[in-house]
Order: sequence, then structure tokens, then C-alpha cells
Amino acid sequence: MSLDPSVTSIVAVSAAVVGTLGLILGVVAQVRLGRLRHAYSVLQGGDGPESIVESAVRTTKEVEALRSDVAGVVAGLEDVRVDLADAIRHVAVVRYDAFGDMGGRLSFSAAMLDDAGDGLVLSSINGRSETRTYAKGVKGGQCEAQLSPEEEQVIGWAFRGNRKDGK
Repeated sequence: MSLDPSVTSIVAVSAAVVGTLGLILGVVAQVRLGRLRHAYSVLQGGDGPESIVESAVRTTKEVEALRSDVAGVVAGLEDVRVDLADAIRHVAVVRYDAFGDMGGRLSFSAAMLDDAGDGLVLSSINGRSETRTYAKGVKGGQCEAQLSPEEEQVIGWAFRGNRKDGK
């Protein structure tokens, strides 16, 4: 049986086209496979000591540890704030002349209070022949003993814009 030469030519050309397409697809597949191998190599760390996946796991653990540390610092900061509220932080001094015949403003009143207005007022009254010193306890910005105008003034100055409760 003999084939027509035109059919043989068509079959040969078709086979050549199919072969060429197969060759092109093979080259494209090989290039893509090379890229995938390169990407996989990068993910696995290539020549480095650890892969990106291992590095991401390590970084995640470090971030969790840092979050835990920050939570501890925040809790500790709240403890410090509570302790600091009880510290003597509001201090003021008023100097004055207690007696008309004395000059130099040698008398003084000093207030030392915490955030709640608790503390004391020290007053020193200086005269020509004697000096008297008084200490008066203050609770909530008020005193059970009668306060002089200077002592009331020094308590107000100690809190000049520093109190959180607005008193």
C-alpha cells in the first residue's frame, strides 16, 4: 500500500509541528521547575543556618515572649502608680513675717502631701527671743487643728494643679 506523497508531507509537517510544540512546552516546564526549585531553596534557607519557616517560627516565639514581658511591665507599672500615689509628692513652702517688728521673713510653713491630700504641715514661728515649731497632720487636704492663713495657703500651693481628683 502506498501513501500519497502529499499525505506523507502533511503527516511529516504535522509531526514536526507537534514535536516542536512538545519541545517548547518541555523547555517552558523546565524553566518553571527551575524557578520553583529556586523558590523552594530560598524557603529552606539555601546555604543559611535556618529556613524561612524556622525563622518565622522563632520570630513568632520571640514576639509572644515580648508580649508576655510587656504584660508584666504593665502590671508592674500599675503597682508603681499605686505606690507613688502614697508618696509625698506635693511640697510647698511659704515664708512670712509672723510679727510686725521682725523682718526678713524668717517664719515659714511647709506642706508635704501625697496625692490624696494626706501628710503634714510644718510651721516655724520666729520671734526675737524664741522660735516655735508646729507640726499639724493633714487628711484629705483638711486639718483637725485650726490652720493659720499661711498654712491654708501652703496647702493650696502644694496642690496647685497637681491633684487628680480636682480638689
